[in-house]
Amino acid sequence: MTFVQLIDCKTSRFDEMNRLMDTWVEQTRGKRTATHSVIGKDRSDASHFIEIVEFPSYEEAVRNSNLPETDRIFQEMVALCDETPTFTDLDVIRDEQLYEATIRRFFDTVATAGDLPPLNDLMVEHYHDHDPANEQDNLGLDAMRREIEMWRGGFDFSFTVDDQLAQGDRVCTRWTWNGTHTGDFMGIPPSGMTVTMTGTTVFRCQEDGKIAEGWWQYDRLGLMAQLGALDALES
Repeated sequence: MTFVQLIDCKTSRFDEMNRLMDTWVEQTRGKRTATHSVIGKDRSDASHFIEIVEFPSYEEAVRNSNLPETDRIFQEMVALCDETPTFTDLDVIRDEQLYEATIRRFFDTVATAGDLPPLNDLMVEHYHDHDPANEQDNLGLDAMRREIEMWRGGFDFSFTVDDQLAQGDRVCTRWTWNGTHTGDFMGIPPSGMTVTMTGTTVFRCQEDGKIAEGWWQYDRLGLMAQLGALDALES
């Protein structure tokens, strides 16, 4: 079970403490068992800091604490604090990856039959879209809606999320798109053909979870070949 430790301290010497933590990271390289560490500063008290440290398990946290380097750095850290720091030990019983959920909801929503929803609960108004198939980036939510409507006008389609990785504010999704060609697309009249393509999209999310920027890579050439659009070029 994932284990998280909260270290609550007050210090007017944070720069020194920050350098001390860099020293600890260097001295324990290859030995420490922490997988993630975040330090936050209290907006209402500039001397109040909370460090959130994640471990694969409580046992790994204990092993980390027993490192001689950890004990030495801890004593030096206490000396830099204005008062004795407090520790809260937490077993993680629920871990929601909110950004990933937002991205999955985006792919489901754009493929939903009927009118396209406003999308303003998923994307920011100043959304920036990078698509190598377009001469210019789509800037703004309205422009992105027009792009989505172009695809929806040409196909009844669905996305399958094949893989998803998140780091920081970025979510990378590898997907498969399946569609039926039911309307005009890029000047190609509807054929009723069933087509498919694969692609990868990296989205950047804001702190509120909304999508702010996207980078697309997909097999558009393969799609056009399936629709017969390349036949004239090959003849």
